Amino acid sequence: MTANSGALGVTSMRTHLCGRVAISDVGTAVRVCGWVAKRREHGEHLAFIDLRDHTGIVQCVVPGTVDVRSEYVLAIEGVVRPRPEGTVNPDLPTGMVELGECSVTVLASADPPPFVVEDRVEVDEGIRLKYRYVDLRRPRMQANLRLRAAVNGALRAAMDRQGFVEVETPLLWAPTPEGAREFVVPSRLHHGSSYVLPQSPQLAKQLLMVAGVDRYYQIARCLRDEDLRADRQFEFSQLDIEASFVTQPDILGFVSEAVLDGAEAATGERPGSIETMTWAQAIDRFGTDKPDLRFGMELIDLSAVFEGTEVKAFGAPCVRAIVLPGGATLSRSRLDTLTDRAKAMGARGLAWFRVTDGEGEGAGNGGGAGNGGGAGNGGAVGLDSPLDRFLSEDERSGLLAGTAAQAGDLVLVVADEYRLACTVLGQLRVELAGRPVSEGPYRYVWVVDFPMFDGVDGAGHPVAAHHPFTMPHPDDLDRLETDPLSVRSQAYDLVLNGWELGSGSVRIHRGDIQGRVFAVLGISEEEAESRFGFLLGAFRYGAPPHAGFAVGIDRLAAIFAGEDSIREVIAFPKTQSGSDPMTGAPKPVSPGTLAELGVRSVAVPAQG
Repeated sequence: MTANSGALGVTSMRTHLCGRVAISDVGTAVRVCGWVAKRREHGEHLAFIDLRDHTGIVQCVVPGTVDVRSEYVLAIEGVVRPRPEGTVNPDLPTGMVELGECSVTVLASADPPPFVVEDRVEVDEGIRLKYRYVDLRRPRMQANLRLRAAVNGALRAAMDRQGFVEVETPLLWAPTPEGAREFVVPSRLHHGSSYVLPQSPQLAKQLLMVAGVDRYYQIARCLRDEDLRADRQFEFSQLDIEASFVTQPDILGFVSEAVLDGAEAATGERPGSIETMTWAQAIDRFGTDKPDLRFGMELIDLSAVFEGTEVKAFGAPCVRAIVLPGGATLSRSRLDTLTDRAKAMGARGLAWFRVTDGEGEGAGNGGGAGNGGGAGNGGAVGLDSPLDRFLSEDERSGLLAGTAAQAGDLVLVVADEYRLACTVLGQLRVELAGRPVSEGPYRYVWVVDFPMFDGVDGAGHPVAAHHPFTMPHPDDLDRLETDPLSVRSQAYDLVLNGWELGSGSVRIHRGDIQGRVFAVLGISEEEAESRFGFLLGAFRYGAPPHAGFAVGIDRLAAIFAGEDSIREVIAFPKTQSGSDPMTGAPKPVSPGTLAELGVRSVAVPAQG
């Protein structure tokens, strides 16, 4: 047997993988290699070893005793035989067989592990990350890494099939205008100057379009010095693409094909086509540009109901509501907590209304609403709320009709400026639903037509919502200078179960439009040349119309793996504080190394 026979894991050291020994192998002499999961002895004449590799566990029966412990690395030779009657283990794929007449070779001894290598054993995350090489032996983590690899393979195959060419871009780069903090790498050869690690290959891939590559992709490593959370690490991977002579629908089609291939590789099922909505529709219906479509509770406009109201709490430009089915059972303390949460997000307050069956507390105040409330409520309903007694009959019946709330439901109302009211209710909607991002079904949505600008800076200049190379929407181009905050961009996001999987845009390839955008942003010609001269210079030699996108592979793999943190699909992640318990990073650099780089360490005053 040669090493080249290892396509299925077989090598010159082993004939079978532990989890692949099957009833069809009965009578065959085999050799397996792996780690000791368990050892049990029956007196002095028989020992049982459960041997584990990444495919699973096989039981090995050894004559006599054997001096091995948990996590020893062994090679075991034996003959496959059916397990004796009454000892079959239906929970194991290999549970119908065992290896008998075994001989054991110790390949490496092991200290007692810091925790049991089993999925059902809960271990503190700090300990898991400190001993990550042990943690990764667990079946769940092995499955996660292999699922991620399958997704990567499917994404690559999809891009190859669609005529894209894989090109690697530099990791040492110049500062880029993408908004996040960059990791800085001081230059040893050019004291006082530094590289940065790329937030993304954005400018490099646009240069590849100028270079005539036409369709580019790579599984790109990106780095951002941002605060860490469940869906964010310093280092992350993305499927990065760019294409020439395309429009927005072309890019959406390329990416959809790849992502649906990835989903099929991970889950065995191919999702249907991905729906599309505009950014304005997403905000209006869900209060966020990352809408979770797995449940209802869409935002409802009650502004007309409370137009001219005498209720001070509803005297605002916009009155919006959501309905929590069955939420009338929420306690008063829980409702107070929701109110405090709304205020913490900037709202003036949160009004709540329990919908009753007309016989409960507060029903007397709301009875008129129920009777008028042919509001499709199928019978008399009332409202239980501290605000109910201030409502007019029209307002009471309008609230019930507008929300179509049923007895037992809870109506939450925010009255404020439009964006704030939508944002607050959108966040409460997600929190009240309590759906983990990894919980099925998988609901994808393209969000398009994002605003070109997101507010203004201290100098009164609009701030680019995406980056300054995003093409304005052609229908809004004439308002670029006169009403910039109303201008839409040709930017688009892909969202899955409320997580942003990635974003992209049609790029500006014309110098005149780029100059107008820079001017609106307050970027002078000198500053533009200093920051982006290498890109603008390339554009002067003929830039094709082009567009691109990037899909976050960590997030995609985490959802498919049933995980709610991308740390569980990354081999060696950082903790939420940005440290690595395994290596001790980050660590101080020696004075000699700093001197060689022309860098000196200075104490930073404590904050506060």
